Amino acid sequence: MKALVWNKPKDIRCEEVPDPRIEDPRDAIIKVSACAICGSDLHLYDGFMPGMESGDVMGHEFMGEVVEVGSGAKNALKVGDRVVIPFTIFCGECDQCRRGNFSVCQTSNRNASLASKLFGRTTAGLFGYTHLTGGYAGGQAEYVRVPFADKTHIKIPKGTLTDEQVLFLGDIFPTGWQAVVQCDPQPDDTIAIWGAGPVGQMAVRSAILLGARQVICIDRVPERLAMAEAGGAIPINFETESVLERLDELTGGKGPDKCIDSVGMEAHATATLDSLYDRAKQAVMLESDRPHVLREMAYVCRPAGVLSVPGVYGGLVDKFPMGMIMNKGLTIRTGQTHVNRWTDDLLRRIEEGQIDPSFVITHTVPLADGPAMYKTFRDKEDGCIKVVLKP
Repeated sequence: MKALVWNKPKDIRCEEVPDPRIEDPRDAIIKVSACAICGSDLHLYDGFMPGMESGDVMGHEFMGEVVEVGSGAKNALKVGDRVVIPFTIFCGECDQCRRGNFSVCQTSNRNASLASKLFGRTTAGLFGYTHLTGGYAGGQAEYVRVPFADKTHIKIPKGTLTDEQVLFLGDIFPTGWQAVVQCDPQPDDTIAIWGAGPVGQMAVRSAILLGARQVICIDRVPERLAMAEAGGAIPINFETESVLERLDELTGGKGPDKCIDSVGMEAHATATLDSLYDRAKQAVMLESDRPHVLREMAYVCRPAGVLSVPGVYGGLVDKFPMGMIMNKGLTIRTGQTHVNRWTDDLLRRIEEGQIDPSFVITHTVPLADGPAMYKTFRDKEDGCIKVVLKP
């Protein structure tokens, strides 16, 4: 079959790889009908996440049709079922899964010993990501093996919704939603969101749906800010405006109540001393992540506020203002998304017309065009905000 394969940083290729097969009774094989390139994939593309190996199949945002089911998954799935696959692989039975903490499943990471060495304890297995999260083949492919498939799926009614409407239930929609839920939004809240990429766009819509009084979105790409504004946010372009001054104006000098980092480890601030410091240290491998957004959120957030961090970080950050965070009484909430905790509600909202997540798609191309689209997406060329691939 064809799949997008990581060979080395900035080298993704569409290659022939072996077809997946059932390896465990709880497995299923999915024929992929649509998949997407996620901002998290760019951290792998740029070489900032440890644990990648040449030949790894990329992608963790995909959906399709069940074509084979292991004996242990037949009570939950049957051939012909239409499913979206969450990027977090979970068993549904361990202590964390019983609590709904699916992204820290204690069972699904087959390289748990590696994760434990880095993190102290293992987290869940993830599709198409590093070997620290199991090294599972991803969904930017014609077919995918889904482990723990009896639990790791979202069943979609046939014939009622397009792939494009439901595809993002596997990652960016519940990720943006969880980011806002972590803020415990109140009717008088101002929520500021850094990053107007796909997750930031979903966070904007989620904050509006969950009733925040004012939503602000910070970025520098005009078309992304325009999309956020169309969704109900007040845009701030950090290259032409002072973020601190604009936030003061919009909040009466109090600062936003809640702040969301939808950027993660590759913040692109260019004119600040801390960003120059981070880029220099990252270039010589003395720091893995660029935490400019984290620092800025801690500085501007109203005391007793919340910092919600759906943006991916891979390792160590420097000059982190812990004294500022402690003295202001800020709460930090982070984590990979517990996808299936949210998807019943989100699917209902899509079916009822409250939101159509396909608004974020700017490019739809064949799988073979995927390698070129990685660069287009990374460099924000051609107005690219979200890429959908058709195997």
